[in-house]
Amino acid sequence: MSETGFVDGHSVKIEYRWAENRYAQLPALAADLVSRKVDAIVAAGGSASALAAKTATATIPIVFAFGADPIKVGLVPSLNRPGGNVTGNTISSNELDAKKLEILHGLVPATAAIALLVNPDGPTANSVVQDTQKAADALGRRLLVLRASNEREIDTAWAGVVEQGAGGLIVSPDGFFGARRDQLAALAARHRVPAIYETSGFVRAGGFISYGADGLEAHRLAGIYVGRILKGAKPADLPVLQPTKFDLVINLKTAKALGITIPDALLIQATELIE
Repeated sequence: MSETGFVDGHSVKIEYRWAENRYAQLPALAADLVSRKVDAIVAAGGSASALAAKTATATIPIVFAFGADPIKVGLVPSLNRPGGNVTGNTISSNELDAKKLEILHGLVPATAAIALLVNPDGPTANSVVQDTQKAADALGRRLLVLRASNEREIDTAWAGVVEQGAGGLIVSPDGFFGARRDQLAALAARHRVPAIYETSGFVRAGGFISYGADGLEAHRLAGIYVGRILKGAKPADLPVLQPTKFDLVINLKTAKALGITIPDALLIQATELIE
């Protein structure tokens, strides 16, 4: 927002609300912000927060930043003409699960099965499963769908990865998983299963590889949109933005521990190599 001339505590006051990855709390938090008559709501951390905000108000401008298809989840009727009081930007990470599967398949081509970890409480879980299943069918690979919405279920899901002989794992984009990236990376290392993630934070925590758009850039763009709205722009006139650049980050130390040789073609594509 500072890029549009607004500074927290001076020209604008920002009220923060955090659901601690418990989606059931989002409607109450959104209703609280509406009752305070805020001038705009930024919905980050997933489509669930944006949907809760949209349900809470049809008049206060809402700017979202997350990785799902906003049309598919019912936030806007069109990317170019969002209409209503909702706009923002999507990093399209859910649609990238098919690409993640392709990358993982190229690294472990001999494996017959790859697992997909989703949070069943997330509003996009079913669409992620459907899109990734189509990609798995196209590659002739079996997809094992594992579900977890709390720490205990993450451990149970990993037991499923091992028991069913999955040769790799895709961790689908979800705020709950992002908050537990250390746990997920540690489990992948313990069981020696190559896993691909949404953001580089997982890779910096010891995870193997990530592929996706820049989340920090998405939030920067959301701040710019809020600034423009506070200066008089209408959400209906601001098209939903999409990413133009995707980052591929590889942890070479983890790759060595897993016994995986990264092809030169993939090394050339990498945005960052962590050693």
